Amino acid sequence: MRTFARPNVVVSKCLGFAACRYNGVTIPDVFVTQLEPFVTYLPVCAEVEIGLGVPRDPVRIVLVNDEPRLLQPATGADVTEKMRAFSAAHLDSLSDIDGFILKGRSPSCGIKDVKVYRGVEKGAASTNKGRGFFAQAVLERYGHLPVEEEGRLTNFTIREHFLTRLFALADFRAVKASGLMRELVRFHTDNKLLLMAYSESQYRLMGPIVANHAKKPADEVLAAYEQHLWTALARPARRTAGINVLMHALGYFSDKLTADEKAYFLDALQKYRDEKVPLSVPVSLVGAWIVRFKEPYLARQTFFAPYPEALVAISDSGKGRDLN
Repeated sequence: MRTFARPNVVVSKCLGFAACRYNGVTIPDVFVTQLEPFVTYLPVCAEVEIGLGVPRDPVRIVLVNDEPRLLQPATGADVTEKMRAFSAAHLDSLSDIDGFILKGRSPSCGIKDVKVYRGVEKGAASTNKGRGFFAQAVLERYGHLPVEEEGRLTNFTIREHFLTRLFALADFRAVKASGLMRELVRFHTDNKLLLMAYSESQYRLMGPIVANHAKKPADEVLAAYEQHLWTALARPARRTAGINVLMHALGYFSDKLTADEKAYFLDALQKYRDEKVPLSVPVSLVGAWIVRFKEPYLARQTFFAPYPEALVAISDSGKGRDLN
């Protein structure tokens, strides 16, 4: 069984940690609760931290001379600079962070589709194209990490991508902390198929970095590798790349399987190609062969278990549904 590093995740405090919403309530989230046993949460409520009470009059993003400002219409307060100062100071105080889960559509924490108003008066027109002030600071500082809203994580593909990145980057953080080249070799070897599925071009660039023929210091090598790791995992794996990885894995068993077993696997792979079954179907077949034939190399590949099994769920919001 694979052991997983424990990610450090900054989370909006209102998502089940404190009744700090503007109306004095908390909004427990199923996924946030499910993830809690496997991560270390660092809850924060930016609006409370800048002195806005609970309950409080809502704030909104308003265009003032075409510049977005964070205003509290009921009081006329402009808390833009307070929010910017807090965001910078709070992010400066963080270390060893692996990801963020923020409250969607919040004028402080929403990462997209936050209403931007053209005035403070009641009924002022709005657009859904803004980003919360704290979220903006997070993305400017930590855009290379998995940063998501709780609502978007109900989407299967987004959730899988988030979890895969989160646990891979937490594992690499432990590698960096060790400062050992042998740990980097271990990480690169164990993540070979995962990296090939996400970005074979980046994987090819990472190999020579690990080989380190120039005998560079370990910290320099690790820093260079990390940049490519961020790039490799930035976008969800493509369906065709997953198929190529599974065909590569099939090669380890090609002389051990019957013709019917191979045909059954190739049929499952075709159904995945045709979007009739999720990736987990052909992956589970390979997983059974790994156990049956005691294949040690594939058994260590994170591609087959990128995050804890207890977090595996095929539930989906139905928006942009793709069970990958």
